[in-house]
Amino acid sequence: MAVRLYHHVVDTHDLPALASFWCAVLDWRILFEDKDEIVIGADEFAMPGMCFVPVEEPKTVKNRLHIDLAPDDQTTEVERIIGLGARRVDVGQGDVNWVVLADPEGNEFCVLSPKRSLVD
Repeated sequence: MAVRLYHHVVDTHDLPALASFWCAVLDWRILFEDKDEIVIGADEFAMPGMCFVPVEEPKTVKNRLHIDLAPDDQTTEVERIIGLGARRVDVGQGDVNWVVLADPEGNEFCVLSPKRSLVD
């Protein structure tokens, strides 16, 4: 393969807080941290990871790219993630079998029904 997904970069106002939120959601850990970036992942060789970088401007519109999570139990995971600081959001999804949440800084992501493959 000539290229692979390395990490998702997330703009944020509070790097430690948002990195900690996503570590808790994904059961990952902080792999690298300084004032200009925090990288999290399952381990340093498990790609992709997530990289949090500071920005000044606030989030103003729906994400153009978002994360989909595929849990074993959708209801249990939605409640757990809400308990970590996420909130339900309506982005016009209508009546669907996934749940749209936003992380503490408003970045939308979806919690899907259980999946067995990328085309399930």
